Amino acid sequence: MADEKRIKEVQPKDVQQKFEKENGAFQVIDVREDEELDEGRIPGSVHIPLGTIPDRMDELDPKQSYVTVCRSGKRSAQAAEALQDQGFEVRSMAGGMNEWTGKTE
Repeated sequence: MADEKRIKEVQPKDVQQKFEKENGAFQVIDVREDEELDEGRIPGSVHIPLGTIPDRMDELDPKQSYVTVCRSGKRSAQAAEALQDQGFEVRSMAGGMNEWTGKTE
């Protein structure tokens, strides 16, 4: 039987609107590698590269909601799955930073 685990996705425009209106409602986790951050990142996001997620989960608040983001959406889905498996409320941003049209820092 196929794995029925589904990672919820959120559209970049929805992340941008909610992030601007509901500051603190969720935390964005950027799972890209260090060198990719030169391309810009979502203001206020936390940088936790995908490969370090298992070792850094203790830095995250289980009561907080999270949105994971990468360049195209594939790694953020992997990160979201790992976090979801540990009981976190998390969504992956569809299309990643390739689709982000909001401000960057």
